[in-house]
Amino acid sequence: MTGVDILCAGKIREKYYRDAIAEYQKRLSHYVKLNIIEVQDGPGKREEAQRMLERIRGKPYIITLEISGEELSSPELADCITRLENSGSSHIMFVIGGPDGLDESILEKADMRLSFSKMTFPHPLMRVILLEQIYRAYRIKNNEPYHK
Repeated sequence: MTGVDILCAGKIREKYYRDAIAEYQKRLSHYVKLNIIEVQDGPGKREEAQRMLERIRGKPYIITLEISGEELSSPELADCITRLENSGSSHIMFVIGGPDGLDESILEKADMRLSFSKMTFPHPLMRVILLEQIYRAYRIKNNEPYHK
């Protein structure tokens, strides 16, 4: 079973975000081994990046979330995950930075840079959106119904 890590800065304080995250964690448990790794955000990008770098274990396929990254449709994300799994990548790590974005030391480790929009989203909401899209990708990948 593929392992998917979400490495992110900051803790989720709002219960409604925590509830949504827990729901997608439950749904995804049928498809992947999901691990959410939180590091303390701030006080600067470099310090935040150092804490993130300490949490990267092994050789995951690293996908950073950034405004300037590549935009994919949901089916394209599903295809991307399928290609990674078929090529032997059993560990995928998505990285979400803090309010100031990701430090260059993290960006240079990226195997892929992904953008969900040119808009900026609150970090807790971005975590929910990412989880929903990963869930949707696995539904598509497994030829299961999904809401278009």
